[in-house]
Amino acid sequence: MDIHKNKETKTVSKKWLHLIDELGEQLAKNGSAHDRNDTFVADNYKLLKKNGYLSAMVPESLGGGGVTFKEMCAILVKIAHYCPSTSLALSMHQHLLATNIWKYKHQDTGEKFLREVVDKNLVLISTGARDWLDSNGDMAKIDGGYLVSGKKQFASQSAVGDVLVTSIPYNHPDEGWQVLHFSIPMNSYGVNVLDDWQTLGMRGTGSQTVTLENVFVSDDSIMMTRAKGEFPMFWNVVLTVALPLIMAPYIGIAEKAMKITLEKLKVKQHKPHHITFLLGEMYNSLTLSQVLHKDMIEITNNLDFQPKESIGVDVLTRKTLVTKACIKTLNKAMEIVGGQSFYRKSELERLFRDVQAVNFHTLPEKQQLHFTGEFLLKY
Repeated sequence: MDIHKNKETKTVSKKWLHLIDELGEQLAKNGSAHDRNDTFVADNYKLLKKNGYLSAMVPESLGGGGVTFKEMCAILVKIAHYCPSTSLALSMHQHLLATNIWKYKHQDTGEKFLREVVDKNLVLISTGARDWLDSNGDMAKIDGGYLVSGKKQFASQSAVGDVLVTSIPYNHPDEGWQVLHFSIPMNSYGVNVLDDWQTLGMRGTGSQTVTLENVFVSDDSIMMTRAKGEFPMFWNVVLTVALPLIMAPYIGIAEKAMKITLEKLKVKQHKPHHITFLLGEMYNSLTLSQVLHKDMIEITNNLDFQPKESIGVDVLTRKTLVTKACIKTLNKAMEIVGGQSFYRKSELERLFRDVQAVNFHTLPEKQQLHFTGEFLLKY
């Protein structure tokens, strides 16, 4: 082991985490305001962009911060203590970045894209979860490229994003139905962002619907082509890097709920006997979520892994278990604190709303169970 390198890595990690604590009060204040107004956490993104968090995970050799995948997960957990919406929005950007960093490390591609993210401080928008295997939209071949149209929902950060990373099905005249993957600058002709993100929780993520109307996509913009409806091997890379990052904000929510709950209980002189039992249940759920999330991160091995069918199944299974544990943690927090937690002025009320979003990330529980069951029957 290189002791000096290990010390340097710890220093890098502490620097990025410590800065979040310094920005924390402002992140929380901004986040609360945006939550009340159903607006994107633009003020917090300005702070994060100014301090290099959008390109922090890009290798230093390409101009980035050199933060490891594991460290970025810890950063997202920490941000969620102050503003869950900011953390979740940033996780969507980071998982697209992580996928391209994996390709850069293992396939020697994507250098130009990663350098552009650094140089222009770009915000990346994903539509992959909603598109899943079939995708949606229309695509027509023309000279030099395609004209694409469609409606892409749950496009986190689309309120301020620079590049849309998406896909659309295409019926190839010889090869049949395919799904083509590409990126589109958000200032392209025919790209529009709807103001329709009015939700129960995570109101500040700016996950507006993006509409595409005859947007031109050049032939050389196509990054990947796959058979429609079939699970491609590369999806095991996408799932493995995306889900630990996307689950990190919810771990932060659960941790913050525990902190708030303990603070409220410790100032009470008289506590009903059942409260300690409920608190023990809450701590068990929190611990379960943390341990499973840590396991997801270890599977990713700081992006040093090869795609195989079992790795995608393993990460998806843990995602479902983390989801259930985080929701249970918040349910117990509300039960312990009681009626006070039902008021909007209570921070627990917002955390409870925000954690509900964890159900809707790829894959929802019943789809994950079916996916895992089919895999198990093949072997």
